[in-house]
Amino acid sequence: MALSDEPVAGGPEEEAEDETLAFGAALEAFGESAETRALLGRLREVHGGGAEREVALERFRVIMDKYQEQPHLLDPHLEWMMNLLLDIVQDQTSPASLVHLAFKFLYIITKVRGYKTFLRLFPHEVADVEPVLDLVTNQNPKDHETWETRYMLLLWLSVTCLIPFDFSRLDGNLLTQPGQTRMSIMDRILQIAESYLIVSDKARDAAAVLVSRFITRPDVKQSKMAEFLDWSLCNLARSSFQTMQGVIIMDGMLQALAQIFKHGKREDCLPYAATVLRCLDGCRLPESNQTLLRKLGVKLVQRLGLTFLKPKVAAWRYQRGCRSLAANLQLLTQGQSEQKPLILTEDDDEDDDVPEGVERVIEQLLVGLKDKDTVVRWSAAKGIGRMAGRLPRALADDVVGSVLDCFSFQETDKAWHGGCLALAELGRRGLLLPSRLVDVVAVILKALTYDEKRGACSVGTNVRDAACYVCWAFARAYEPQELKPFVTAISSALVIAAVFDRDINCRRAASAAFQENVGRQGTFPHGIDILTTADYFAVGNRSNCFLVIRVIRELAAKALHNLAQQAPEFSATQVLPRLLSMTLSPDLHTRHGSILACAEVAYALYKLAARENRPVTDHLDEQAVQGLKQIHQQLYDRQLYRGLGGQLMRQAVCVLIEKLSLSKMPFRGDIVIDGWQWLINDTLRHLHLISSHSRQQIKDAAVSALAALCSEYYVKEPGEADPAIQEELITQYLAELRNPEEMTRCGFSLALGALPGFLLKGRLQQVLTGLRAVTHTSPKDVSFAESRRDGLKAIARICQTVGVKAGAPDEAVCRENVSQIYCALLSCMDDYTTDSRGDVGAWVRKAAMTSLMDLTLLLARSQPELIEAHICERIMCCVAQQASEKIDRFRAHAASVFLTLLHFDSPPIPHVPHRGELEKLFPRSDVASVNWNAPSQAFPRITQLLGLPTYRYHVLLGLVVSLGGLTESTIRHSTQSLFEYMKGIQSDPQALGSFSGTLLQIFEDNLLNERVSVPLLKTLDHVLTHGCFDIFTTEEEFCGMVQFPGDVRRKALLQLCLLLCHRFPLIRKTTASQVYETLLTYSDIVGTDVLDEVVTVLSDTAWDAELAVVRKQRNRLCDLLGVPRPQLVPQPGAC
Repeated sequence: MALSDEPVAGGPEEEAEDETLAFGAALEAFGESAETRALLGRLREVHGGGAEREVALERFRVIMDKYQEQPHLLDPHLEWMMNLLLDIVQDQTSPASLVHLAFKFLYIITKVRGYKTFLRLFPHEVADVEPVLDLVTNQNPKDHETWETRYMLLLWLSVTCLIPFDFSRLDGNLLTQPGQTRMSIMDRILQIAESYLIVSDKARDAAAVLVSRFITRPDVKQSKMAEFLDWSLCNLARSSFQTMQGVIIMDGMLQALAQIFKHGKREDCLPYAATVLRCLDGCRLPESNQTLLRKLGVKLVQRLGLTFLKPKVAAWRYQRGCRSLAANLQLLTQGQSEQKPLILTEDDDEDDDVPEGVERVIEQLLVGLKDKDTVVRWSAAKGIGRMAGRLPRALADDVVGSVLDCFSFQETDKAWHGGCLALAELGRRGLLLPSRLVDVVAVILKALTYDEKRGACSVGTNVRDAACYVCWAFARAYEPQELKPFVTAISSALVIAAVFDRDINCRRAASAAFQENVGRQGTFPHGIDILTTADYFAVGNRSNCFLVIRVIRELAAKALHNLAQQAPEFSATQVLPRLLSMTLSPDLHTRHGSILACAEVAYALYKLAARENRPVTDHLDEQAVQGLKQIHQQLYDRQLYRGLGGQLMRQAVCVLIEKLSLSKMPFRGDIVIDGWQWLINDTLRHLHLISSHSRQQIKDAAVSALAALCSEYYVKEPGEADPAIQEELITQYLAELRNPEEMTRCGFSLALGALPGFLLKGRLQQVLTGLRAVTHTSPKDVSFAESRRDGLKAIARICQTVGVKAGAPDEAVCRENVSQIYCALLSCMDDYTTDSRGDVGAWVRKAAMTSLMDLTLLLARSQPELIEAHICERIMCCVAQQASEKIDRFRAHAASVFLTLLHFDSPPIPHVPHRGELEKLFPRSDVASVNWNAPSQAFPRITQLLGLPTYRYHVLLGLVVSLGGLTESTIRHSTQSLFEYMKGIQSDPQALGSFSGTLLQIFEDNLLNERVSVPLLKTLDHVLTHGCFDIFTTEEEFCGMVQFPGDVRRKALLQLCLLLCHRFPLIRKTTASQVYETLLTYSDIVGTDVLDEVVTVLSDTAWDAELAVVRKQRNRLCDLLGVPRPQLVPQPGAC
């Protein structure tokens, strides 16, 4: 099969990885230009503080943050944005708060685009020097609210330092008055820079940039450079990285020194380089736990090293012709070959002395390659590459040898990672000569599979990722003929990493490296075919990766299953023996993965043999068969089924039992079968001891193993069970259904459901009776929702297994037992058990709906006459009720079941009530387009069933419950749908009467059921008063009824008077308030002669007082309203 022909596998567990696919480089231009211009134009209006200022600032941040990955899109707009903001800054009338706000906006732009691009846009005329300097001088370094202002001003000042005039020409006459001398501009700038190098905020970084531009000026370096370097080195020597203040000072000094040695001329910096290096050695930065200090130390060291060496391009370096892919393609279209690499020449300056400090620099950079932090290793790797480019060929080769020493298994993963980064830099710069490729490729192949165990986890992901980067860099650096001897090894290693690495980043890195090699080298075998299947995005999906083109150990085992069918002989003679040797590994994960792999390889070999009607033993030798058989006993003898690790072992061996049974291994009558049966039973019996997150997986594995084991090894004759085994197994499993542990009931219920038909033959009634007892809710096991769910699943599976057969109640589903089965399933449709987990009864109802559907479809296909009219009606009504309830996913499942039963036509389900009307309401064409999870789509359709008398009661019951839910969208859409239906029947007295009667019937049936009665009262209240639905309080309902004259009003007032003496003070107070409002709303309720007195009693009485006091006022109200006074009824049995 071609690679592209494989099916794509994946599931919900892969969604998290799929979501990580980035939509980078999706923007094409700065689309918020007009909004940004308006936002900057309104700064003068909103700078005063408050909400408007914060909203403007936050909106600008949101706009800019969109361009973090594509900041170049801002370039055409930077100038006008800066001009608008600098106009505010340079306006002398701008208040300080407005200036600080403008600088905050400037900083946000700088953060996105980077200060280097932004700097050139600052005004940098001679006239700008003193104003900017004065602005910086006037800032308060301790004001933590305005650090953006100081940061931007220091950057601006650094640009003004580039003016091509001597600063002394700007000083004028420094002697202002006799005895008083004004400080020069040069001294002022230096003083500001030094003061900001030791602050704790972002301004420290800008001060380092300022120093590098200022100190390296021709007029400043002569008089100030030595003095500044002395000051900075003294601060470094006095500071300690063990204190916070010391870290801040060292950070500022190191940044400044690194910037000076980067921007300064070599001849200016060289006299001081050795002194700085000695001081740096004394700081012992590699011992610091501050990552930033170690990184700056490495950066400064490499700058010093580059200062020691003359700036030149090594003549001996390897040069590939065209690095541009477009240029290569152009040459090919013109029929020309690519430019040949230059011939390696000896160094012209081979005899030049290498300065003394270079060796120390390289030594420190090699140490930096092994640092514990990636940023330090990366900086050291770039330093190694830059230094090697200026060294003679022999010394550079020694550096390469030292880098290769990092790839020792005595070194940590940090050294391997740093070594890979250094090799990539050397290769990219042409400093890794082809003569070294033999050694380098060998270590890179090891790095591509580097994985080191550390406690309960492994390290090495960064090493494998960096090794892919090396392969990517080599593709761009070398001619195809240089890499040709290594193509097979590199291509195989990259494909394996891209397909089988457990880390998504490594898989993608390997795929990218493979793609680069295919494009630039052109020598990778089957390159385009492999890229088509295993591209950057395809390898991001773990299941797709492991199964098609390859949770991890389980997927790897299934991948071996696929591979074994491609190379059966190699799998049987090489792979399987090695896996068997690993099944007793002391490492838990190795043991787990190897057992799973043994199961999958054996099953793959069986399927190959079965195609040729041969036994699996034709592929497996006796030693392999015995090794597979002994796995369980060896684990049992070593007590490896116990403890937390035992969970993994049980799951793995259950998978092994299933696969070996399906493979028809020659173990019939062997003692190993008893051992396997013991393991399955013991696992199901002790499910409650297994952690909840892995319990379902282990339960499923045990049940699947039991089904396969029984089907293969417990059959005596075709279709006949061994009587002894059948008796023992059925009796034992039925007894376990009465176990006080819920999880044990779950396990053995599913186990009974998984039994093959020949084991159920003659015992069907007994098994169904036991499972019906599990699904029954009793006071002592009311919380056992999971066991009831699994019992229902087992009943449905048994029905599918035994099928339908007339007159055989102990062998199949028939007229004699079908009503009992339906009764058990339908009774579970009323399971509304709740506990701390919520509505756990929903699990039971969902399983009941699925089981009812499966059983009904089974009967419809074989003997539809067994489906009685009243049963079908009850099924459809119960499912319709669930389709109108409040939990989205269960409502969607119920709708799916309802429509499946309605539209089933092989043959159609008999006795479906109102089939014709239902098919018009729910046409087949709409089934796929409706999202029943969405309340906005579900409720408008389900309320149409209220017009069908058979469904009205159940649908209205479900809608009432939805109205009492907690989800706003569910309440809103169910309310709107019900109200729309009611508006449609306002003109039909008969329909309105039927609806009211149904509502009253629901109330009577659920009077003591708070799950229904409370939402129902809410519904009634709003229907009667406003015609819409809102939050319910009990007394509001009766207040709504007061508007109707006659007997209804009298009864409503009586109920309200009863509530005025309710035992809860809150209800008494709320009732009084509602009655007060109702009397003012409906003026005809009481006569005008007593209205004032009634209102006075309601408003002046303290209704939260003692009942004895309240009762007197209540009785007075009864007299005024013409309602009989309620009488106290003595409690039964009271003396």
